[in-house]
Amino acid sequence: MFKQFYDEASSTLTYLIADEVTKEAVMIDPVNKYINDYVSVIQQHGLKLKYALETHVHADHITAGGELRNQLGAQVGVGEQCGAACADLQLNDGDELYFGQEKITVIATPGHTAGSLSFRWQDKLFTGDTLLINGCGRTDFQGGDASILFDSIVNQLFTFPDETLVYPGHDYQGHRVSNIGQEKLINPRLANKSKSEFVEIMANLKLAKPQLIDVAVPANQYCGMPESCALQG
Repeated sequence: MFKQFYDEASSTLTYLIADEVTKEAVMIDPVNKYINDYVSVIQQHGLKLKYALETHVHADHITAGGELRNQLGAQVGVGEQCGAACADLQLNDGDELYFGQEKITVIATPGHTAGSLSFRWQDKLFTGDTLLINGCGRTDFQGGDASILFDSIVNQLFTFPDETLVYPGHDYQGHRVSNIGQEKLINPRLANKSKSEFVEIMANLKLAKPQLIDVAVPANQYCGMPESCALQG
């Protein structure tokens, strides 16, 4: 099973995948205001949510990871370099997560943030904000570094076969899926660009500060539930 959810307010893409035999499931980048929708779909299909995974500590929405843990018993997984104190799993490059007969491989892809991760499942890459469709995540806060992001994309993600599907953490143009070959060929920030050219592009984006960053980042460091985590010590 594979299902994609979309949050219009933050243009966030969330993913639910499940093993058809055992019904064990994983969510990637869940958004807190859709918790009832997630639980409904999971229960409707008789799934057992094993993991709620984050590609990074988000600045534009609050995660539902902590609530999925509370309601469904999922383990929350976040990159070790993200500083997410309440995560059950502090993930690193090469970690493997099994659900039923399926496996997700963790790929460290820092640059958007210091702890950004991508996840590989079958022929799919869930790239968070590291690689977007015809774009990439910004690098001007949360320990972002354009040079490191370039290496993560070119030396990690672009080494996968061209037909590998790319499912990003956001899309602002109505797109839902790309592939590695397309991004290498036509991504305007990366196609035929040297590292120095990429760094210059990223330095001149002049993007507005995310509206929720001062609320979302601290909350997401506690899996979206800072009050609950504080009570737990």
